[in-house]
Amino acid sequence: MSLSPSGVAVIDKPAGWTSHQVVGRCRRLLGMRKVGHAGTLDPMATGVLVVGVGRATRLLGQLALTDKAYDATIRLGQATITDDAEGEITGSAGATGLADTEIEAVLSRFCGAIEQVPSAVSAIKVDGVRSYARVRSGEIVALQARPVTVSRFEVLARRDETADEGTPVVDLDVVVECSSGTYVRALARDLGVALSTGGHLTRLRRTRVGPFALAEAQSLDGPELVVTPIDDVARRCFPGVELTAEQAIDVGFGRRLRDIRLPGERTAVFAPDGTFLALYRPENGDALAEAVFVGG
Repeated sequence: MSLSPSGVAVIDKPAGWTSHQVVGRCRRLLGMRKVGHAGTLDPMATGVLVVGVGRATRLLGQLALTDKAYDATIRLGQATITDDAEGEITGSAGATGLADTEIEAVLSRFCGAIEQVPSAVSAIKVDGVRSYARVRSGEIVALQARPVTVSRFEVLARRDETADEGTPVVDLDVVVECSSGTYVRALARDLGVALSTGGHLTRLRRTRVGPFALAEAQSLDGPELVVTPIDDVARRCFPGVELTAEQAIDVGFGRRLRDIRLPGERTAVFAPDGTFLALYRPENGDALAEAVFVGG
């Protein structure tokens, strides 16, 4: 590894760690300050957290837009203020007599393109203040619904249990594949509301962010991290186009590329030697610079 790597490290975030703590640990392991993450994970959650290093930190906003996959456990029969097990229980209606067919029928309502109200205890800003901060100060927060896409929401296993205080509950192990911006906690909440039982998340493990899967995620316990170079990251995450030497010079100045067909809405463009230069988007038969990574 070079002394100043530029690329992506895929981390298996431990339970109880904030995303900020993961970034801090990566900074120490790499001996670099310029480190950031793409897509926050709640402290309770584990799994794939994509960390950008060096110039690749500027890619994080683009990588955060990609689809994600999760393994999770939803508890029906109880609701919490945070929509997960970290929060105070706000309702214990219990879950008895729930047939699998009833659960499946209701669950199907949350597949496809839907409007979802994010969890109130989230990092979304309301008039410049994080929603979770407003809730913790005692304020009632009503966030606006936003469009998301849930391409897969499937029950893998069911367990009928009794919660600590004697409430009958149903635990569902599920797999979720969804667009960026989807709150799995909110899916748990809304499924419980639709079944008139209440619901919250008791386990969440992110298994994939775009092309980055759990199989390649690294523990933070080791003495060093493997960083995938930014050129390889760009090839994995975006369709690509090889440029001529003249076009590569134009990209260095952020110029429009004339009469070029791009294969995607965001396309990685590369110099003749394979160096990643920039992300471009199509416009009227030309290509416009979205983000230029030459130098730095």
